[in-house]
Amino acid sequence: MAKSIDRVRDAALAAGLAIEIRRVGESTRTAEDAAAQCGVGVGQIVKSLIFQGERTGELFLFLVPGDRRLDAEKSAALAGETLLRADPRLVRERTGFAIGGVSPIGHTIPISAFADRAFEDHDLVWAAAGAHDAVFSCEPSALLKAANARIADISA
Repeated sequence: MAKSIDRVRDAALAAGLAIEIRRVGESTRTAEDAAAQCGVGVGQIVKSLIFQGERTGELFLFLVPGDRRLDAEKSAALAGETLLRADPRLVRERTGFAIGGVSPIGHTIPISAFADRAFEDHDLVWAAAGAHDAVFSCEPSALLKAANARIADISA
């Protein structure tokens, strides 16, 4: 298995999460693709979005349900600075994940994380597990705790 998938598995174990990583064989790069592969509603998919602070260059992780969009003003207010979409190469270099496989857990650097309150509406969510075709399911509050994510109203 890929090193990035191993990091997700190790991070889950360290956080006390019992997860099963599934390779679905097809792309889960979009929330719609992931929902179809997992047989769930799009709102149960965790989009892991990486943005970069314009002033500091710091990376921020925003966890948003697949059926919602990140609100730029709300997210910038939480980060304390204007946010830019992070360059995919930078994301891979710093987090160890390629776009399309960014997981909420297992990053190679500490990262400030924020999660949308709407995840509380679900008993189970699905997240990327470090590759474009790897996913895992988890109870939302346990996942957000493992990601050390601050819960807030961040979607539009």
